[in-house]
Amino acid sequence: MTDRTYRALLGGLLLIALSFDLDILMYVLIATLLVEGLTNWRIPLWVNKLRGTVPNVDTASQYTNWRTPELIRKLRHKHSNAATNKYASGRRSYRFEFEAERAWRLLVGSLLGLSFIFFYQVLWFIPWFMGFAIVGAGASGICPMEFSLKRLGFR
Repeated sequence: MTDRTYRALLGGLLLIALSFDLDILMYVLIATLLVEGLTNWRIPLWVNKLRGTVPNVDTASQYTNWRTPELIRKLRHKHSNAATNKYASGRRSYRFEFEAERAWRLLVGSLLGLSFIFFYQVLWFIPWFMGFAIVGAGASGICPMEFSLKRLGFR
């Protein structure tokens, strides 16, 4: 299971919970997101371990933050001056040593918790907006929030 599949499933469950007023499911989703964000024990990783599969090279770097030798060779070949380029060695410096995916889960869980549990009468549209946005991120593979977190300096 990839993070893309997980997002599509999460967004779908979120919209189902909101459509049918399933408060228990909403609490479970919020708690799951917060626990995943705090502990970094993510459901896609557990599913991959149980199935005995390894994600492909494109998604493996999201999970382990390692660079393959082929990627390092391509980067070195692309940038001839490897001594001055921080991307050529396969390492990248980040402002925060905290994964963007983990920060995304904490942010989504806390926003859902605030808007659904505490201020639902006033902020009822935020869980709906987040549900549709997460389904869109799962369907397209493009998550603007995660891109923004990476631009801010998260790993």
